[in-house]
Amino acid sequence: MKKIKYYRIKITYLISALFFAITVMSCNRHSEPEHGHDHVDNLQLTSYGDDFELYVEATPFVAGQESEILAHFTRLDNFKPLREGRVTANLVAGTDTVEQTLESPTHPGVFKFTLKPGKKGDAKLVFHVKTSDKISQLTVEGITVFADEHDAVHAAEEAVITSSNSAVFTKEQSWKVDFATEQVRREPFGQVIRAIGQIQPSPGDERIVTAKTGGIVLFPGDNVVEGKAIGAGQTLFAIDGSSMADNNLSVRFSEAQNEYNRAKAEYDRKAELAKEKIVSQSELLRVKTEMDNARVNFNNLQKNFSAGKQSVNSPIGGFITGVLVRNGEYAAAGQPVLKVSQNKDLFVKAELRPKYFEKLNQISTVTFRLLENKATYTLEELNGRIVSFGKSADIANPLLPVVFQIDNRAGFLPGSFIEMFIKTQAQGEVLTVANEAIVEEMGNYFVYVQLTPELFEKRPVKRGQTDGLRTEITAGVSEVERVVSKGAILVKLAQAAGAIDVHSGHVH
Repeated sequence: MKKIKYYRIKITYLISALFFAITVMSCNRHSEPEHGHDHVDNLQLTSYGDDFELYVEATPFVAGQESEILAHFTRLDNFKPLREGRVTANLVAGTDTVEQTLESPTHPGVFKFTLKPGKKGDAKLVFHVKTSDKISQLTVEGITVFADEHDAVHAAEEAVITSSNSAVFTKEQSWKVDFATEQVRREPFGQVIRAIGQIQPSPGDERIVTAKTGGIVLFPGDNVVEGKAIGAGQTLFAIDGSSMADNNLSVRFSEAQNEYNRAKAEYDRKAELAKEKIVSQSELLRVKTEMDNARVNFNNLQKNFSAGKQSVNSPIGGFITGVLVRNGEYAAAGQPVLKVSQNKDLFVKAELRPKYFEKLNQISTVTFRLLENKATYTLEELNGRIVSFGKSADIANPLLPVVFQIDNRAGFLPGSFIEMFIKTQAQGEVLTVANEAIVEEMGNYFVYVQLTPELFEKRPVKRGQTDGLRTEITAGVSEVERVVSKGAILVKLAQAAGAIDVHSGHVH
């Protein structure tokens, strides 16, 4: 059975690789090249600005001869092609400058220039990109304009970047998928404590609605259920005490009404007598006080009770999170009937082993990761803060509680569990990459290091700790290198599909 399972997994992987290879070949077949040239001789140049990645393929530069320049512009905010914009290319060699301006791309993201350098020597390419909102500049240094074509081609051949364990992923391919690269970061990275936390409503965000008097609970309809949205002041249920032998609401209402009528009549009578000085002012004040007290009691019952029933309204707007009494069940005065929550402010509580006690006052941030879909959020994104952590432990519960308060901006469900990466203050800096950059294969871990924006080397790495978003790399890369941070698995499939031509899929 184990062999059958192994072969099924292997066949599934091969089918995925074959499907991706068909996609690559389809992309190549529809690229419609306008003409061909010897790609081996092309210069491959890369530059990064604040807004764009520039990848240039150019025929070697020879004084007095035209050089074809194919420039790929990728937006760094989403790694998609520049679809609209005006681009000016300048080839600067000493005091000699040649330029060409294109009002729009030849194809999305691709601008094709033709420049003829006039002098030999050291040069640079400068591109000015004008879009609807700003102007950007990208510069490629270290270019040489040769006097002899043979020398230029020979230098270009020596500059070709190759690797025995590389994968080709053209710009046309990467623009069609969720793809990105990033430079390896050296940044502060403290100890990470992994834990499972439970999401709880904050005390100020939840209300317990109780019965204000004893009686039978009556819900208005059959839709008083958990999750129902309600507004502030909305009637939630009624307490019917009209059939109770003890503390009958109907009897209390009648008594209050009768007492108010009696006290009012007594006051009216003595008010007339007081005009004739038959009743003293102190006596009149006493009966007036009795009437006012009776009126307050009667008005209170009249406001809250109708036909022997008490109506109970929601103190806040939000959602019903708990129904504690069944319809028709007796509830005593003060007994909880419903739980209502606004579901805006939440607590996340984790319990840690005592060995982390000395680190708890050094907590800098937390990354929360949902167990269902692996979506991640930082403490800062959720406007969160640490509320408290345990200062002691006992035999019954030797773990230390740590509580964070967050805004429920991600639709968290109170009562559910969430994975937590609690990061303490850093003592030093380490190299890190995005978690998505790491590819696992047979228990080993790799990243795809960018050689050019279309050629990536599969590089084994050693991992350190992770905070749920980024992972420490202890060996395998340096901080001057760029790695694939999104879509690494697609580059892996491209490598498995055997797409070895760095120019496959180009639209020239």
